[in-house]
Amino acid sequence: METITTRIDRVTGLTREYRRPDPPAPRSLKIEISARCDFKCFFCATGFKLRKKADIDRGLYERVVREARQAGVEELGVFYLGESFLCEWLPEAVAYAKRDCGFPYVFLTTNGRTATPDRVRACMEAGLDSLKFSFNWANEVQFESVTGVAGRAYHDVVKHVKAAHAVRGDVEARTGHRCGLYASSIEYDGEQLVQMREAVAGIRPFVDEHYWLPLYGQAGLTAGARGTKPTPGNQGRVGALRPPLPCWSLFTEAHVTYDGKLAACCFDHDGRFDMGDLREKSFAEAWHSAKFQALREAHLRQDVAQTACERCLVCE
Repeated sequence: METITTRIDRVTGLTREYRRPDPPAPRSLKIEISARCDFKCFFCATGFKLRKKADIDRGLYERVVREARQAGVEELGVFYLGESFLCEWLPEAVAYAKRDCGFPYVFLTTNGRTATPDRVRACMEAGLDSLKFSFNWANEVQFESVTGVAGRAYHDVVKHVKAAHAVRGDVEARTGHRCGLYASSIEYDGEQLVQMREAVAGIRPFVDEHYWLPLYGQAGLTAGARGTKPTPGNQGRVGALRPPLPCWSLFTEAHVTYDGKLAACCFDHDGRFDMGDLREKSFAEAWHSAKFQALREAHLRQDVAQTACERCLVCE
């Protein structure tokens, strides 16, 4: 089984064939099954409530996913900015992508709180290929401080990571399908990093791979939150950081919000990166829209002044 970091590095690696205003279909698509989230993490602008939060219309989901696969997209993330396990029909969404549309790789990232064994089992049985836990807290106190949720839920997350490992083994034994299990953590500094490493050691035996991420500024919305200094843009993962310009995200990965907008950014919390309404046009049309091509041209020139991306680089 290919590691998750290998896949991430392939998506974030902006090769020559994609360095153009009208690139081929993206390697990956993340679609927002639910914009709702049960956390209010200080490093994520989801809790700012800058837009309405709801679940995607099922018919819209199925059409966009089908069109993306027909366009040549190979990897589908059934999540974007919200917590997908809050959507009741998440397993059906996975099954549709795998069995009806033929996606080779369907993946999901979760904060873990609602990733109960029964819900995880249903997704794995539906064909989920990768489940990653965003694990960004070292103990109860830090969990509550970061997420705004009662600290006791920290133990639920740890329990769910461990349970997912057991569920994976059972599903594989019965069906032959093996879902990759992963975890990522923000690479804080100082004492926080020391504590995080200890906490990660506790879950490491239950995942196939763990990796570290830089602290993102989320399109400039969380830059400087709680005195932190995030990296500009989305530079990928620690160990394989990419230049902030041109941003790979505009060229190799598509992002669709629950209300059908094709976003140019990994962190479109306020709608400013809307490149096309997929309720009115096809996925391919929006991917190659004049607006999207103009923004990509600015990135290729490495001059995003007076574009939607300008604020994302203020922390340089």
